[in-house]
Amino acid sequence: MSWQTYVDDHLMCEIEGRHLTASAIVGQDGSVWAQSASFPQFKPEEVTNIINDFNEPGTLAPIGLFLGSTKYMVIQGEPGAVIRGKKGSGGITVKKTNQALIFGIYDEPMTPGQCNMVVERLGDYLIDQGL
Repeated sequence: MSWQTYVDDHLMCEIEGRHLTASAIVGQDGSVWAQSASFPQFKPEEVTNIINDFNEPGTLAPIGLFLGSTKYMVIQGEPGAVIRGKKGSGGITVKKTNQALIFGIYDEPMTPGQCNMVVERLGDYLIDQGL
């Protein structure tokens, strides 16, 4: 299965009539494996900062998580595994796998819990596959 299929069929899928706004699978080196059409153009240092927070949890909390020059306030996550951010009525979930980062960006009416479920379920599956 291609990486784009994972984005299209698993991340951008419908959950109770709602969809993520944007999603992507990005290698830990910052290379984009697949993304939705609406995923923001990001700077390499933004991915580096996210990877650093997975390695040293808490580094993003004081400055915020930036993606595509959008700042998200970092909220509870799972140190070393999941980073969650909030901005207005929307937010972001980032799940780390062995080789990649799974990004999900949402806006109302999708809820944070629905975004977390979609992103983390795919991330857990990829980890189980050794990816």
